[in-house]
Amino acid sequence: MNIYIVEGSNSGPVNGRLAKAELALAANSLNFKIVDNATSADTIISVGSGNISDKSVIGKKVYVVNDINDVFADPKKILNDAQSKATVYEQSTGDTSTSVANSGQKRIVAVTACPTGVAHTFMAAEAIEEEAKKRGWWCKVETRGSVGVGNELTPEEIASADVVIAACDIDVDLSKFAGKKLYRTKTGPALKKTAQELDKAFEEATIYQPSGSTSVATSSNEKKGFYQHLLTGVSYMLPMVVAGGLIIALSFAFGQFQEVLKTVTVLENGVEVVKQTLVNELVGEPHLAQIGGLAFSLMVPLLAGYIAYSIADRPGLAPGLVGGLLAVSTGAGFLGGIIIGYFAGYVALAITKYLPLPKSMEALKPILIVPLLATLITGLVMQFVVGTPIAWLMKIITVWLNTMNGANAVMLGALLGGMMCTDMGGPINKVAYAFGTGMISSQVYAPMAAVMAGGMVPPLAMGLATLIARKKFAKAEQESGKASLVLGLCFISEGAIPFAARDPLRVIPCCIVGGAITGGMALAFGSTLMTPHGGLFALAIPGVVKPVGGYILSIVAGSVIAGVAYALIKKPESQTTAIA
Repeated sequence: MNIYIVEGSNSGPVNGRLAKAELALAANSLNFKIVDNATSADTIISVGSGNISDKSVIGKKVYVVNDINDVFADPKKILNDAQSKATVYEQSTGDTSTSVANSGQKRIVAVTACPTGVAHTFMAAEAIEEEAKKRGWWCKVETRGSVGVGNELTPEEIASADVVIAACDIDVDLSKFAGKKLYRTKTGPALKKTAQELDKAFEEATIYQPSGSTSVATSSNEKKGFYQHLLTGVSYMLPMVVAGGLIIALSFAFGQFQEVLKTVTVLENGVEVVKQTLVNELVGEPHLAQIGGLAFSLMVPLLAGYIAYSIADRPGLAPGLVGGLLAVSTGAGFLGGIIIGYFAGYVALAITKYLPLPKSMEALKPILIVPLLATLITGLVMQFVVGTPIAWLMKIITVWLNTMNGANAVMLGALLGGMMCTDMGGPINKVAYAFGTGMISSQVYAPMAAVMAGGMVPPLAMGLATLIARKKFAKAEQESGKASLVLGLCFISEGAIPFAARDPLRVIPCCIVGGAITGGMALAFGSTLMTPHGGLFALAIPGVVKPVGGYILSIVAGSVIAGVAYALIKKPESQTTAIA
């Protein structure tokens, strides 16, 4: 057999040549002939993925070795596989001039991102990887979590992929996938209906073309739902909420010891001198409280700015941020920030799309015209239309929440706690979470206590149920129960999703009841919480949660009730499987 060996554009100058040498040696031992042109070759082997510069291979049978390490591992196997698996190489009609034929194994890359960047991001990534592994596909998933980009995709891996899956609940930068087939979905479907989503990816993926600097916002931004824009804003606001809340809590913690550690007496030249300590320097002049307060002041601008960014891309960021700052200064708070964020985004989008300009001025539109006009309009609307009525409404809400007690407090806590357990990271859960987080920016800390306490119930309850009724759960579920307990302590409600997906008619009602009890008890005790994340580990900082005893008792009570209830009504594993 005559073989012609070429290098793909992504092979690398050194590895490509070494791989070609390995194949040439193996070909001699198999009595194959290495030829120097495609015309006289029976089969062509492309070492590495990417474009093939030799246009003479078009129309010939080509076998692509995407992973060069396979050549070094077993070059003879590569040569034998090339005879049966080579496919006709055709010139691409897309932006790239050519594309190598697939070697038979499907290759997918994916990106996952959720609003908090903690649970759904990584659980969806794991689900995609596991499903791809079952099918014998090559797969790599990049996570855009709260700590940044994880498992980052390389240009070579992207170039060799058949399709890109973007399972994102928030707006993320996908520019590096330009020219690739891209399928958009969310983390929920990717986690719960992974097989269907992978099938749909190959059926419905379209070539992704990001907007240029002078073009209008991408159609994908327009197609995103109203709720998804809010989640994008919340995701960018969260780090500021966490940082501000914990810094203020630290200032309170230092304050408790201020009187004890305020000063120290030392001897200087035989004379007693009273000096301030570091604690007094930090707390006596409230530096920590000032830092935390400044962090809080940026929460609403970030929320509004990134809602607008999600709608109109970069041209929406400036008017959104300015609108958010005005929402703070006018007293409109987080509610005003949400409203003006949407207004700024859609105004910027409308100006971008519909304002006619000479071609010579189009380049100025995203960096001058749109920010100027959209910011001016947004600022005037915030000051003279939206600010005053929303500030009045926020004042009423704040006063009501601060003076709320008795049955009203219990009802609000039960509602928020139950919502957190309804879909465990889904839209209803996020609405309650956004409300609690937003009220922190108005220095109202009771709703967040009910939200976090209620959100901890589902995973804790499921973990407890696997311990109480161990024989009713399969081995895999028993192991999931252990992980669920840890996730519950960390306030990651999604730890209960595997149980809810398998037995929703029993799991979800039990969790809702337990979460409602927990949320109601938390506010009945007058609980307050100054940070939107951390679970029980937030208790390590004095002052974050008050009162600690009532707050912990609320979580224990709701988790035990939900866990015991599910342990009693759960059917043995064989029956559960049959029902599912």
